[in-house]
Amino acid sequence: MTVVEEVAVTQEEEQLVVFEMARESYGVDIGAVNTIIRMQRITHVPRAPEFVEGVINLRGSIIPVIDLGRRFGVKAYEETKTSRIVVVETSVGAFGLIVDAVTETLTVLREVIEPPSSIVATADSHYLRGVAKLEDRLIILLDIEQIVALQEADALTETAATFSQTEESVAPIAAATAAVGRPEEGGASNSSARTPKRSRTNGKRAKATAKVTAAAG
Repeated sequence: MTVVEEVAVTQEEEQLVVFEMARESYGVDIGAVNTIIRMQRITHVPRAPEFVEGVINLRGSIIPVIDLGRRFGVKAYEETKTSRIVVVETSVGAFGLIVDAVTETLTVLREVIEPPSSIVATADSHYLRGVAKLEDRLIILLDIEQIVALQEADALTETAATFSQTEESVAPIAAATAAVGRPEEGGASNSSARTPKRSRTNGKRAKATAKVTAAAG
């Protein structure tokens, strides 16, 4: 997992997390990025939109994961050693974005950012908020709030809540099952008199709040 931290920028500057997808460079405001993680097991969600790959468990929270390639109609992702999930925070909740690679954090002048142009054909302009024109390349800036429509966001949030409730209800059963047959510590094992130990938990989960400091290595 890559932890991200913001550096001081002026009002004339903007700090971005830059990543690649389908051989294009995209950028999102670093303030919207919670963390960057390597690819992990993704649980598929029945009847989810085609661009939703599934959900993951991130530090105890269920996060929907979106395949940006499918969302933009470019291509479905192909997992490689550089593939990453960029977890972003939006007004409707957190989402993971599957990208081909995270390359850098970059500070750009606002004056080099222009509105979306018809020249940009790799993504629907509805999802874009501008294009950063650098000396050697263009970086397409995404509007994170527009990646998921309001109706889709509501459905995904409800799905994540359902998965979370399912995991919480299954966990005590799994713990009790694992305890069955476990001998008492410090005493002789008696297979005919064993009783399950009561699972003890403190009911608290540590919550890490991360800001992105550097691109995932």
